[in-house]
Amino acid sequence: MKTILGLDLGTNSIGWAKVSMDDNGNYLHDIRLGSRIIPMSQDTLGNFDKGVTESQTAVRTSFRGVRRLRERVLQRRERLLRVLHVMGFLPPHYDSAIGWDRRTAATYGKFLDHGEPKLAWERCEDGTMRFLFMDSFHEMMADFARHQPTLVADGKRIPLDWTLYYLRKKALTQAVGKEELAWILLSFNQKRGYYQLRGEEEEETPTKCEEYHELKVVSVEAAEEGKDGSRWYDVHLENGWIYRRSSKIPLDDWVGKTKQFIVTTEYEKDGTTPKKGKDGEVKRSFRAPKEDDWGLRKKRTESQLEESGKTVGAFIYDHLLEEPADKIRGNFVRTIERKYYKKELEAILRKQCEFHDELRSKEMLELVPKSFIGAISPIVPVC
Repeated sequence: MKTILGLDLGTNSIGWAKVSMDDNGNYLHDIRLGSRIIPMSQDTLGNFDKGVTESQTAVRTSFRGVRRLRERVLQRRERLLRVLHVMGFLPPHYDSAIGWDRRTAATYGKFLDHGEPKLAWERCEDGTMRFLFMDSFHEMMADFARHQPTLVADGKRIPLDWTLYYLRKKALTQAVGKEELAWILLSFNQKRGYYQLRGEEEEETPTKCEEYHELKVVSVEAAEEGKDGSRWYDVHLENGWIYRRSSKIPLDDWVGKTKQFIVTTEYEKDGTTPKKGKDGEVKRSFRAPKEDDWGLRKKRTESQLEESGKTVGAFIYDHLLEEPADKIRGNFVRTIERKYYKKELEAILRKQCEFHDELRSKEMLELVPKSFIGAISPIVPVC
């Protein structure tokens, strides 16, 4: 008797069949068959077809990193909620949706039944939702009535959620309610800005400074030839700077146009004296990325924010007063450095310490477990 094994090898499956034959070449009825499916996503299959392989260890590492980030986000929120609960800043409907039994670690500081209500909205007995901060909303409506009268005329209303930006600006100069302040703090806990380094921010003076500039092109001069049929061009800008660029396409059509640049200036170790090259000119490097470049959008938003001299919240709210139809997230405001949010948060807490005893009470601070101090670290040094 002879046994034959047949295999059908695919990209994400293997089929097999086993048959038996006698000495005369006749097939016997002992036939076995089956298949083994290897689960893979479409992008993995596409990469496999291109010859790009990825180990299962790398995949597990990627998922583990995402899981850890999510756990940090939840832990940071839980710690802040516990602090706000001790100070009595949470609205009753929101506070009652969280477990506060210290003996039950699985639910302490966490939302019960996997339900997370909105802090600013309370569900009424008839099932409708009620916005808690209507007084502040009407104050904002009066502000819009002065700047955008047609927007709120004839009973028209603006989104209630814009009240958060109004409160962030108001909290810099006036008192806001405890529950309103809790809403503000939780928003900072969620949107914290971009921060690449681990640990504390570097205190050393930087030797390089990246800045965003919008400059008009005065003239373009063709220089020496480059490689692969390209040519170097000296692009003269309106402030006297010269941007050298290699291009296969003539840049004559740049003249008279305003271009966006990220300019990096090098400094000596003191951080104030610009470095100079052999020609005596300040060392600067230019980058003219495309409009959809993430770094360009980030630097542009930070430059506009610094020029305004406002905090992030006030910057957004004032823009809403001028351009209420503009999209804020992802369009007007891009991801920016965390230091801008940190500066606004400290300014808000410094002012609100004047109106809320809980923020400056040592007795209240002693009620907070030491392991939660990280959640209120911005509060401690300013009060």
